[in-house]
Amino acid sequence: MNIRKGKPEDMADVLGLIQELAIFEKEPDAVLVTVDDLIRDGFGEKPLFHVFVAEADDKIVGIALYYYRYSTWKGKTIHLEDLIVKEKMRGTGLGSALYSEIMKQGKKDNVRRIEWNVLNWNTPAVNFYENSGAKVIEEWRVVQMDEEGINSYLEKIN
Repeated sequence: MNIRKGKPEDMADVLGLIQELAIFEKEPDAVLVTVDDLIRDGFGEKPLFHVFVAEADDKIVGIALYYYRYSTWKGKTIHLEDLIVKEKMRGTGLGSALYSEIMKQGKKDNVRRIEWNVLNWNTPAVNFYENSGAKVIEEWRVVQMDEEGINSYLEKIN
């Protein structure tokens, strides 16, 4: 098992893992991002995200994709967008290794918080995070506005 920073040529495999996650999360048609989007957005002059990839037998079998945010309370933070491990590799310690890599990156960057979302029905993930010392904050709700909602809202106010 090897964990390294992702490269543009890894993005097809990264997209495959993102699509696998969408299926796991019961949203198989939700992924709109393309390989070209990932290359442009992750490896341009001002990257919008960073990614660690995990390899086994020279194949990418896991990723941890993250980006930096700014908290008015904490300052610079990391948002872990996705930690994905191929189904056949779950239970091998690969997820823990990727998770540890994100924690090391946060320490290296002197961030005051690393945050992410987890589905409430994903009990194994919730248990893993709580056992690692993370707090699952039940009082907060994730709020999102999709493209259709943005357009609808802007039509209402114009």
